[in-house]
Amino acid sequence: MAILNLSICLSKLPKERIRAGSDGLKYINLKVVERKSPDKLGNTHFVAVSESKEEREANTPTIYVGSGKLYEAKTATPVTPQQIDELPPIGIDDLPF
Repeated sequence: MAILNLSICLSKLPKERIRAGSDGLKYINLKVVERKSPDKLGNTHFVAVSESKEEREANTPTIYVGSGKLYEAKTATPVTPQQIDELPPIGIDDLPF
């Protein structure tokens, strides 16, 4: 399972981009983009405020608000019956008690 851990600077979120939803809560559209290569802190992704089509066409500067790292949980490799058979035998005399 992969997890993307993000850190977002709330101070950089432009207030004019925050909108009220029909539920009365406040929302902002963000995007998470994979970096071409990790930065000096090992971050593999960045977070930015989403742009409209018009803003993208006008080459409006991107508002970067955070970064993150991809974390993949390590899973144990299953042991096959053949690998078990190849283990050295343990005798009664080898037991520590």
